[in-house]
Amino acid sequence: MSRVASNPILLPDGVEVKIEGKRVTASGKMGELSYEVHELVRLVDEEGGITFTPEDDSKEAKALSGTMRALLHNMVVGVSEGFQKKLELQGVGYRAQASGNKLTLQLGFSHPVEYKVPEGINLEAPSQTEIVISGRNKQQVGQVCAEIRSFRPPEPYKGKGVRYSGERVRRKEAKKK
Repeated sequence: MSRVASNPILLPDGVEVKIEGKRVTASGKMGELSYEVHELVRLVDEEGGITFTPEDDSKEAKALSGTMRALLHNMVVGVSEGFQKKLELQGVGYRAQASGNKLTLQLGFSHPVEYKVPEGINLEAPSQTEIVISGRNKQQVGQVCAEIRSFRPPEPYKGKGVRYSGERVRRKEAKKK
């Protein structure tokens, strides 16, 4: 059985969760998020927090109860604090510039790469080689980071490219004659 689902979700100050059937809506200082809970999972709002239990004893229901608990916990954290990821640009002449809802990247191509930032994501470039992506939806923040990184992933010979902050790139040795 999922051990994650047995832990209740404690609501921090300023976060309100509404349960209407299988739809859960969390609202806080960062905004509002909602999610449809799977039909194999039962949601119980108690004094100690929100708990998840499987509807039946199937393996799928037990696994989904832990998944739904993790998704709702991410919603609560997102509307109260938000999520943030950082990207670094490594390479000569690689730079980023954020303006409005557009990110312009110079990544060694013959043309600049432009990325339109989706709704609900805040993007800033504190320096030319650093990008900070933040938002209230954890999945959306990770997806935007992955899309930006996919323009020029770090290559193993020189380590040039767009990488996550703190990511280690395994380097390969060049061919020898």
